Amino acid sequence: MPRRRQGVVMAAWVLSTMVACRQSASMARPAVSMSPAGAARTTSGIPASRTATSRTAASRSAASRGRVVVSAEAPPLPREFRGVWVASVGNIDWPSKRSLTTAQQQAELIALLDRAAALKLNAVLFQVRPAADALYASKIEPWSEYLTGVQGRAPVPRWDPLAFAIQEAHARHLELHAWFNPYRARYTGTKSPLSRTHIAKTNPSLVKPYAGYLWMDPGEPAVRARTLRVVLDVVKRYDVDGVHIDDYFYPYPENDRRGRVIPFPDDRSWKRYVQKGGTLERAAWRRNNVDLLVQELDAGIHKVKPWVRFGISPFGIWRPGYPAQVRGFDAYEKLYADARKWLREGWVDYFTPQLYWPTTKVEQAYPVLLDWWVGENVMGRHLWPGNFTSRAGGVGAGAFSVAELVEQIRVTRLQAGAGGNVHFSMRSFLANQAGMNDSLLVGPYASTALVPATPWLKAPPPPLPTARLAETSSGTALQFLAKGKSVPWQYAIQLRTDSAWITTVVSGGTTSWTIPPGLNPSAVSVVALNRVGTESAPVLVTFPARRGAIEAPSIPARGRLHAP
Repeated sequence: MPRRRQGVVMAAWVLSTMVACRQSASMARPAVSMSPAGAARTTSGIPASRTATSRTAASRSAASRGRVVVSAEAPPLPREFRGVWVASVGNIDWPSKRSLTTAQQQAELIALLDRAAALKLNAVLFQVRPAADALYASKIEPWSEYLTGVQGRAPVPRWDPLAFAIQEAHARHLELHAWFNPYRARYTGTKSPLSRTHIAKTNPSLVKPYAGYLWMDPGEPAVRARTLRVVLDVVKRYDVDGVHIDDYFYPYPENDRRGRVIPFPDDRSWKRYVQKGGTLERAAWRRNNVDLLVQELDAGIHKVKPWVRFGISPFGIWRPGYPAQVRGFDAYEKLYADARKWLREGWVDYFTPQLYWPTTKVEQAYPVLLDWWVGENVMGRHLWPGNFTSRAGGVGAGAFSVAELVEQIRVTRLQAGAGGNVHFSMRSFLANQAGMNDSLLVGPYASTALVPATPWLKAPPPPLPTARLAETSSGTALQFLAKGKSVPWQYAIQLRTDSAWITTVVSGGTTSWTIPPGLNPSAVSVVALNRVGTESAPVLVTFPARRGAIEAPSIPARGRLHAP
């Protein structure tokens, strides 16, 4: 992530949704999108997850006369990852200040999540370990000073920001990925003294000073074990959807006053490796240290919870010259990060190279780098590039237009093998910088999209939905009938109206959902989703010509057997 600090200006901004959805208390804030049926691609150009049925000759004739034609069959569910980083280090995104009360911190977090949902994003990457500290209740590492102003001081009244963020994100149908920094132990510009429980106090030999930072030595096996323990503790205790690490491995090189590169002080761990018979040269040894952590995180996370996704967002250039026109920083040689290896080995579930340059910058061209990374994705993992959204509509070196940001999203959608974007960072959306929110909502993010499925991860298959239509005092409701203990993670409901199919996402715990007044749909299609996004067979509910008190059976669509 960019190494700079800014406070967040919390802007109050309300987006009215397309329809006002009434619902039962067990379900909150459905996500809504509109799709003309029968298109080969879904709304906003999002690649479809399955091929839609073509229109009949009569439908094509009607369309040619200018009438809106809506196919009888629901279109594919729109799928695209739309993530945003929420950085706590330096109070970049949240909390905006270290002096806020618990109530103020919670209000900021709710406003942030409301904004993400209003922008039709579907995932938040929430930084919980910026520097060997914790923005959650931990018995391993101290409370972060970015939360309370003093490292080790618990918030008063006491609360758990990560648990709160997960609950509120899920209520808005947003995924919550816990974002960790694996090695940084102290950030530049920190103000409070180290807590007595901080690793630099409890295990000082594992921590090295480097250019104003404190850095855990990746060559120490105890450091790797510590980071793995911290991450798995969160995976075990919290209902996170993903685990995320960024581009900080060995530190970015810094120069001394004479302009000479400051070497990373790992002589102790290097000499011990050599004395034990290690044969790798020093740079390869350093890369192997990081490789081991990536491997162990991948294995450990999926052993604890097989459905939790593991993702990395490395520097966007693997090495200069790959591909041939690319010039710039060599993360392989300077950060000892062999990101191409991690992708090719399939040690990640999603890969988010930070493609922080415009599409027109020849030596770091966004489309060229994206295409190269797609070519390296031999295991078919999710590829969701990162965008430097805070530069869109900004000023100074590196800034580009909001139109360029929209173009980057368009390029991503056109690239086979890429399935979404992650934006750095939330503060630009909170401020609606240069009107970027408005441009996204009338453009690429006009409609809701679901997170792409991750079929290589293990999760119980979603049950076939069992539902009925009933007239209630609030209007016509879709009632879900529980069958045994099998409850899906979410339902995707698609309503056929005279002009479009409208897609809504509700929680799998929903028991009754009232159709918004004024829509008057002629059919309803329901799909159940499990934790990794696998879809059940769609179930079609058809309205009678005249609506009275009804109990419509659930009928699987596309010629499947009747639902139980």
